[in-house]
Amino acid sequence: MFMDPRKATTRCTETGEPCRPLLELLLLLLVFSLPIACQRQERTTSTADGQKLKVVTTVAPITSVVENVAGDTIELVGLVPEGVNSHTFEPTPSDVKILAAADLIILNGVDLEVPSLNLAKTNKKPGTAILLLGNKAVQEEEYAFDFSFPKEGGHPNPHLWINPQYVTRYVMLVRDELIRLDPANRRVYERNTAVYLEELEALDRAIDAAVRTIPAASRRLLTYHDSWPYFARRYGFTVIGAVQPSDFSDPSPREVARLIEQIRKEKIPAVFGSEVFPSPILQQIARETKTRYIDKLRDDELPGKPGDPRHSYIGMMLENVAIMVEALGGSAAPLAKVDPGPVAGSYGNYRRKD
Repeated sequence: MFMDPRKATTRCTETGEPCRPLLELLLLLLVFSLPIACQRQERTTSTADGQKLKVVTTVAPITSVVENVAGDTIELVGLVPEGVNSHTFEPTPSDVKILAAADLIILNGVDLEVPSLNLAKTNKKPGTAILLLGNKAVQEEEYAFDFSFPKEGGHPNPHLWINPQYVTRYVMLVRDELIRLDPANRRVYERNTAVYLEELEALDRAIDAAVRTIPAASRRLLTYHDSWPYFARRYGFTVIGAVQPSDFSDPSPREVARLIEQIRKEKIPAVFGSEVFPSPILQQIARETKTRYIDKLRDDELPGKPGDPRHSYIGMMLENVAIMVEALGGSAAPLAKVDPGPVAGSYGNYRRKD
């Protein structure tokens, strides 16, 4: 049986004075408890009782993108060691623990990290989101198919991040997902994203200006791997071939002969390899055509060491383009004004899996 609060005017036993009506007491309790309850609910739904979000990424360029958006508001782990072929990377048993603890798992997608994706789906916590950036950032009609990724194989080229315009889409997807999971840090994510997008736009403009200094006839790329079609499409290069497809097998003698003939005919001044993945075939092509062989390109390994400002996605692209432009007869001067350093927070602070 409930008492009408308006009639609750009983006297206090110690003073004999009338006590506050129960309605007033109930209202006071409600007023003071609401903010506490709301704060507690916000922490629970966003950052798991006040703990930082645990975010797992795969290849280093994507880890760099996430780090620039989030700063030090999250715990970030890069799963794929730098210098390891991301196509053939096989997660280890220790990766299960990393993925099982994650609140958010971010992959490039587009069939780049299939073993990691399968492991994540099997071992993630209930409710943990998996964000496939490439699948959401690019429409199917924008996908590239080439020597390493033929259309009949059904797997498009996944190296979307080599085009900075696509990375701007990655950045906004990362921002939106972090805000969804961690609304308490919305302002941090929005501020960092705004600054980072400006830097990516500056990078895009600088690359375009530098490429325009290359004679048009020399804007030809023969590379160690088919990582560059989205880059070539954006900046007006023609990819004449790639020596190593996604399974890193060697091209046929007929394909090698065709490439040699084309380099001689078009007088291409340089071919590009990777210091991480040596290519004797590409060296042979360079010798036979008396063309410069430069083995310094990288598509998913960042320059320098963690904590170094150039150890970033932007730093990687600046180094790649400077190497290409100068070898093909252009000037890298437009790149000098682009800052490869961090947007905010602790940089190079993510934990890389050993």
